[in-house]
Amino acid sequence: MEQYRLVATPEGPITYRLVKKRVKNLNLRLDRAGEVVLSVPLRCPAERADAFVIEKSGWIVGHLPRPEEAPPLMPEPDRRECARLLEEAVLRVYPLVAGSGVSMPQIKLRKMKSQWGNCHYRQGYITLNTALARCPEFLRDYVALHELVHFLHHDHGPGFYAAMDARMPDWRKRRQDLKRYAQALVL
Repeated sequence: MEQYRLVATPEGPITYRLVKKRVKNLNLRLDRAGEVVLSVPLRCPAERADAFVIEKSGWIVGHLPRPEEAPPLMPEPDRRECARLLEEAVLRVYPLVAGSGVSMPQIKLRKMKSQWGNCHYRQGYITLNTALARCPEFLRDYVALHELVHFLHHDHGPGFYAAMDARMPDWRKRRQDLKRYAQALVL
């Protein structure tokens, strides 16, 4: 199980990828792209993982590549405009999964502090973070497709990444660009 989390640290906000798997210890690393990844035992609470990242934040910041200046955020739209922008993103990318048997999901909106979106494939809906409405269209499209592909592949395994590669070859670049908008999650 994987999820992206955002924690406030003395060095500033840190976004990291939390991976729950069969390990005994908490394992913190920076991947080649400079992404912070924390692997934890399956039963480790997310709060413990957050505390570990906060504890190690000095080391993390010291080893991260220098970030580019954060881009300006678009003004926060009202609820109706937010719904329109995010529903349009889903409609733009839905044809990329429709041929694979994915039904159009219900779209829910919610302000979230540590995720851009999530998929509830069993219940047939996706939830998108309202903060996405403050990001450029190409990033909204990436998150929408990411959640739709979870109807095909429920985890972040090789099949998921292959499906993303086939449908949006530049998704890794978009994911990297989205990290620059992390301040939208906490505003």
